[in-house]
Amino acid sequence: MGARTITDTRPKSRTRIPLIGMAQAGGQGFFDDGGYPAGAGWDEVELPATTDPNAYALSISGDSMEPAYREGDAIIVSPAAPVRVGDRVVARAADGAVMAKILRRRTASRIELESVNPAFPELKFAAADIIWMHRIIWASQ
Repeated sequence: MGARTITDTRPKSRTRIPLIGMAQAGGQGFFDDGGYPAGAGWDEVELPATTDPNAYALSISGDSMEPAYREGDAIIVSPAAPVRVGDRVVARAADGAVMAKILRRRTASRIELESVNPAFPELKFAAADIIWMHRIIWASQ
């Protein structure tokens, strides 16, 4: 007799995670040295349950991610999710800038990030100039 798969049809619980605007995220005190949400000023957003206790949400500002993400969309970011080339990510540069981009290339010495909107140029960084990079796992659109 073959193995039988049982599907759990119970509703999944929802999780509340921290939410802050992208423009605010570049300010001091919103992230600790590891890139985790810290300090006051965060709101909350509900999303389907995630296993990452450090997941957080950001509210999109600007148009560099259009048409995928528009002004006001909320994105859910997971520091625990593995980041691969082609993933949409949130990265923090050494100059404090926090940006939502697509990881185009990553080597031991270089990181290349691309905007979804072709009107914005590709950004190239020395690997040491990217403090952290987390994968976007969900978006409210």
